[in-house]
Amino acid sequence: MNAVVIYWSATGNTEAIAEKISNTLGVEAKKVSDVTVDEALKYDTLILGCPAMGAEELEDTEFRPFYDELVSKGQDKKYAFFGAYGWGGGEWMNNWLSEASSQGLNVLGSIISSGGADEIEGDFDSFISAIKA
Repeated sequence: MNAVVIYWSATGNTEAIAEKISNTLGVEAKKVSDVTVDEALKYDTLILGCPAMGAEELEDTEFRPFYDELVSKGQDKKYAFFGAYGWGGGEWMNNWLSEASSQGLNVLGSIISSGGADEIEGDFDSFISAIKA
């Protein structure tokens, strides 16, 4: 599998989810600050993680600029999204999925958590299976 997990985490919850995904799939996990867009584009499947920030949006100083450049150059890639939130109901993920759809991305799935890797909502196994398919 030619995939990578790339994430941004403030409190460690999104990082814990990234580690769970990478360990389950047997792929590398990298902090967004440790990878360039060109390095990310070497992978066929990009599993991206970012927690809800501010008013239910993606982190805007590191992750958002990386994501915007990645999407502008990586239309032919497969994407999966994950992240954690501490308030609201996961609206940021719905917004992210809607944006990805309008950008024409091939999105394999998404998962969210109201905490760390132990509070994942939805079917983690189905998320992993969609990435492997």
